[in-house]
Amino acid sequence: MAGAALLLLAGCGGGDGGAAALDRKQVASVLPDAKAVPGWRMYVKPDAQKPVAGFPPSVCMAATKKKRKTACDTVTSWGASAFVRQPDVTTLNFWVLAYKDEETADAAYDVLIEWYGGDRVGRGARKVDLGDIGDDREANRAAVGTMGGPATIAQVRVGTTVLGISTGTQGRTAVPDEQVEAFAAVIAERAKQAQSGEKPSAKVSGN
Repeated sequence: MAGAALLLLAGCGGGDGGAAALDRKQVASVLPDAKAVPGWRMYVKPDAQKPVAGFPPSVCMAATKKKRKTACDTVTSWGASAFVRQPDVTTLNFWVLAYKDEETADAAYDVLIEWYGGDRVGRGARKVDLGDIGDDREANRAAVGTMGGPATIAQVRVGTTVLGISTGTQGRTAVPDEQVEAFAAVIAERAKQAQSGEKPSAKVSGN
């Protein structure tokens, strides 16, 4: 299976202007495409939209109506992309939730990690170390996820965005922790680049 994935920071962002709010097109540009995750077949192209009142983004989950208002009703744009790898139908999913400022994104992250953290990925989940990616981060792995095999869910906040990454499989071979970290690092860097006014270009390299 795949070896260790390496992050390529082409045109790495490093501006001093702080984290800008992203519009719909910028959110779409943050989402990895086939070039950003070679070796995976894209089945949901990067796409973003503005939320519809009364219908929160499908990836925005919260335990209570009050928490949903904090995390979901404040979303300005959101989007997702998804990939699959044979032969055991391993999936890789990315999503982005954008907010008007860092404070709103920070409050939303706290709500969302309550939902996506801990055992949400599966019973007996353990932590996956993501290093110092983003402003806030957490990842968990379970031996049995919703597809029947090993699965992970990771969440990262970068400035005005909250980013999600999940993997799952019908087989027995887990996506290695270092690859989960690389996927999180890629979308985090792409979010940073977009918030710095650059075209996102970070990608994963590996077999």
